[in-house]
Amino acid sequence: LPTLESYKAVVSTQSTGENGRVYFVNHEHRTTQWEDPRVQIKKASNLPLPAGWEERYTADGTKYYVDHNTRSTTFQDPRVSGAGQSSGIQYERSYRWKFGQFRHLCSRASIQTGHIKIAVSRNSVFEDSFNQILNIPPQDLKRRLFISFRGEEGLDYGGLAREWFFLLSHEMLNPMYCLFEYASKNNYSLQINPASYINPHHLTYFKFVGRIIALALFHNKYIDKGFTLPFYKRILDKPLTMLDLKSVDEDFYNSLKWVKENDLEECGLELYFAHEFEVLGEVKIHELKPGGEDILVTEENKEEYVNMMVSWRFTRGVKDQFAAFLEGFNEIVPIQWLQYFDERELELILVGIQDFDVQDWQAHTIYRNYRRNDKQIQWFWQFVNEISDEQRSRLLQFVTGTCRLPIGGFCELMGSNGAQKFCIERVGKENWLPRSHTCFNRLDLPPYRSYEVLKDKLLFAIEETEGFGQE
Repeated sequence: LPTLESYKAVVSTQSTGENGRVYFVNHEHRTTQWEDPRVQIKKASNLPLPAGWEERYTADGTKYYVDHNTRSTTFQDPRVSGAGQSSGIQYERSYRWKFGQFRHLCSRASIQTGHIKIAVSRNSVFEDSFNQILNIPPQDLKRRLFISFRGEEGLDYGGLAREWFFLLSHEMLNPMYCLFEYASKNNYSLQINPASYINPHHLTYFKFVGRIIALALFHNKYIDKGFTLPFYKRILDKPLTMLDLKSVDEDFYNSLKWVKENDLEECGLELYFAHEFEVLGEVKIHELKPGGEDILVTEENKEEYVNMMVSWRFTRGVKDQFAAFLEGFNEIVPIQWLQYFDERELELILVGIQDFDVQDWQAHTIYRNYRRNDKQIQWFWQFVNEISDEQRSRLLQFVTGTCRLPIGGFCELMGSNGAQKFCIERVGKENWLPRSHTCFNRLDLPPYRSYEVLKDKLLFAIEETEGFGQE
């Protein structure tokens, strides 16, 4: 516990009464008390923080507290009486602050000793991972992950783990497995497929998916595909509104909007608190409330009807699946750790920035045994500018293990030892194919003699090979 000397200006000093009993004087608040403030602090530290409060640390490691209810900060523990006075630290709830606090929680929960080995085949990465991950205690998954691909040599300094998360998420979220589906014809974000129950083990698979998504968050890795924003809101336990429907089911949204804006009795439209929907060719009827098939929607109760329809639309046929997903998720990352994020910020953490800025890419690239004005480097950037966004994604994945970028773009690319810029190194002979070192974000580019040769070799490397030339 701190000494009384450290509390002189902030909490209290010690005095002795006439009868010899020690009491404490708080010179800041001009109050006295019998109980030692150090004992108060020790007792308070075992209690949870009040709702809306958060514990943070300054750059020099000093603990302080943030009250999100009043948007203020204080050095005094709110669990101790007298807290709440402003500390002078500027209140901030920016994404970077929130992300930093989340990474702090993950770092504190991680187990620094030992590692977990996961060996998979590229052609069965989904099933291999499924069989291993669910048999590992959740706490052990908070150790460092050591990934290996069978039949391939290489040590995992972080690059193989990034590639594993990318490949695994690409497979397990593939709509062909019927676990997830695209939100609509024009929206390729994913949501749970109500028809997933066709697989008798579907709930176990959703628990597995929940674990993997949480592991990606915990280990600061990215996944291949993103979910709908309403799906992220459900993870965060935030209320869903009618407007959330617009991005996933515009026809459904427009029909509810019409109901809200028009007089049903004047239009002669009869609606009931029940709705038909089809799953795998079977038409089912869902009652929004008991006896809903016989309860007519009127001007007086249509607001209730619309709210119930919105809630049902986001949970129809997927309630058990989402519960299983959350079960697996919470085993790795408690939902409370994400309480200050919104749905868009959660998406950023999971999938990173998806659009490429070639100028940013070029500005944050370093060279080894090449100079910026060498013809091979000029040809490389000509190639990057000419290819499609999909091919740029493949190129980035070939070199770094993932096609996703951190929130700060190329300047925040991570390697095995922290921040690691994209690197191009002169290695090999003209007849060699390019090689990559995903742990170090490094491309080995031979000194090709023409742009056509460089283009052909790079296209072959990023489109025709999988695992070849990667370390």
